[in-house]
Amino acid sequence: MDFEEQVKTSEIVFKGGLVQVERQQVMLPDQTTATREIVHHQPAIAVLMVTPAKKMILVQQWRAATNDTTLEIPAGKIESGERAIEAAKRELNEETRLAADQLEPVASFYTSPGFTDELMTLFVATGLHAVAKALPQDADELLRLSELDLPAALAQVKSGRLADAKTVMAVWYWQSHPELGVTRHG
Repeated sequence: MDFEEQVKTSEIVFKGGLVQVERQQVMLPDQTTATREIVHHQPAIAVLMVTPAKKMILVQQWRAATNDTTLEIPAGKIESGERAIEAAKRELNEETRLAADQLEPVASFYTSPGFTDELMTLFVATGLHAVAKALPQDADELLRLSELDLPAALAQVKSGRLADAKTVMAVWYWQSHPELGVTRHG
């Protein structure tokens, strides 16, 4: 079966600092028409940070979209001309004031493909240490760091306290790789 839709018309109906919204009129494979609204967003990164004490570092912040505070792994958009790994290092510095000896990509995924083209890459950071030079934090971000061990993180997912998709994905990734954060000698 052919699923591809043919775009007949397209217009940008909103252009903001973070996103733009495109409205498309499309022809479906069965020759009927439909309207699609697509939120365009720069690619982004997120980082599961696991300390030598086997705790993940989370950022608590206000999120206007949910009208509440969230606990999330550090994340941010990839700036123009920046590689994903560079964005991950920058976000770790800006949001946590930490750097990582090991920073590995583990998966790339669309955050919500029903309406946005945002592609996010999840990294795992271990061997954490203080940065030599702190980068400025975003002026509009008020952040508080916290730590959870794996059993507590799993309980927070189950209770709904950790409800951010990238963070839930990171917790489940950690659950399937419990050795993360363990220092190897030799």
